[in-house]
Amino acid sequence: MITGDQYRERIAKLKDNVYMGGKIVDRFDPRMLGGINVMAATYDNAFDSEYEGVGVATSHLTGEKINRFCHIHQSVEDLLNKQKMTRLYSQEVGGCTQRCMGIDALNGISIVTHEADRKYGTNYNERFMAFMKRVQEEDLSLNCAQTDVKGNRIWRPGQQKDPDQYLRVIEKREDGIIVNGAKAHNSCSTYVDEIVAIPTRHMMEDEADWAVAFSLPADWEGVTIINAAYYPPKRVALHCPYENVGIGHSITVFDHVFIPWERVFLCGETDLAGKLALLFALYHRHSYTGCKAALSEIFTGATALAAEYNGITKAQHVRHKLADMVQIVDLIFASGIAAAVNAVRADSGTYVPDTNYCNAGRMLAGEAIYSEYEALAAIAGGLAATLPGEAEFSNEKTGPYMEKYIMRDPDIPAENQHRAFRLFQDMMASTWGGHKLIDALHGGGSPVIEKVAIYRDADLERSKNIAKKLGGIPFEGTTKKLTRRFPWL
Repeated sequence: MITGDQYRERIAKLKDNVYMGGKIVDRFDPRMLGGINVMAATYDNAFDSEYEGVGVATSHLTGEKINRFCHIHQSVEDLLNKQKMTRLYSQEVGGCTQRCMGIDALNGISIVTHEADRKYGTNYNERFMAFMKRVQEEDLSLNCAQTDVKGNRIWRPGQQKDPDQYLRVIEKREDGIIVNGAKAHNSCSTYVDEIVAIPTRHMMEDEADWAVAFSLPADWEGVTIINAAYYPPKRVALHCPYENVGIGHSITVFDHVFIPWERVFLCGETDLAGKLALLFALYHRHSYTGCKAALSEIFTGATALAAEYNGITKAQHVRHKLADMVQIVDLIFASGIAAAVNAVRADSGTYVPDTNYCNAGRMLAGEAIYSEYEALAAIAGGLAATLPGEAEFSNEKTGPYMEKYIMRDPDIPAENQHRAFRLFQDMMASTWGGHKLIDALHGGGSPVIEKVAIYRDADLERSKNIAKKLGGIPFEGTTKKLTRRFPWL
């Protein structure tokens, strides 16, 4: 395992291939430091004795202690610890830990490569396990590049006027493959060691060129990262941990990129492309039951703080709203626990969480985020949007006025009240807050996608049989066993 500073030193050695504002920029551009700080925390937390039980795992490949973000889940306990770790770390950094995408992708690849080898006689899993040993030994950070830009959404990959709208193989060589295309919404791609590319959807038999998965260094020849960075406003005087976080999202372009065979984990197996896409989404939604529980908890805490500072904690409608918010936090997290407890072991040895519990938790989190923003906005009041700048609080003329008129509860220092409302402003009325609002809805799949998955994987026939049984209507099968929901595993 390495520390956050060792991670920073390694990222500093990557070649410049990141563009922002129309210019090529250094990875330590001030706009990306918040994201780097978040990623570094996933390294430093592994050395914190209070996190040791959840942040450190034992490799099933080497028997060595490793960062849990480099682990392939070998048990229900592994899934539970990953979820707990994600929630605890997310509380520390005020939202997404960012590193979960890589390991969520790798867990999916561990299953699909094993199946490909059994079915087609390939050696993908051998390559993958060799790669995983390196991931664990070097404590690598990874991004998952899944979402293609997709072009016209009505057309499949092979129907696009420009076939590069989905990342594809354009040439197979003796030593590797050449790929062309782009991936969108790539979080943290600018400050990870490796980019893991996987399919975004099910592929038809004639779409073999688009059924490809691989990993390569983030500064690999032919890779261009076009990045947008988001972060809370920087403070002038009232410095706080929240101002030191951030995230980057990119369109990652692969322009005739060569991938050696040892880095290729799927190439042309169309029947497994969709399975890998689904597995990554499933693992990632399980991670969301940790991070989104944390985000909802942060909003719950901020709303309770706003009520306290405004002197309205005893108002019944406020208490009811806070009770609703606490319930959402617990239900999101509980769905992840249920998904882990009801996991099954794939043939590869990797444990897979229950699909419907994962999707139910993620759907709930996505649908709740707007009500959480509304609750904080309603209870904090309009000041979160109209709060004057920090400089007005330190100005010789306006400072005394600001300190006098920001006061609510006279027993709470004016600076604490200023800090609280500055935090509320950062959370809701800043570019960062607006970004998080959309990110929380769509990241990992918007609620409508979860509903599609829930309907797809639900055993409605069993539910109908329960109704038939109660109504005295003949039916086939039994209602005395609970459904195991892994129809596509």
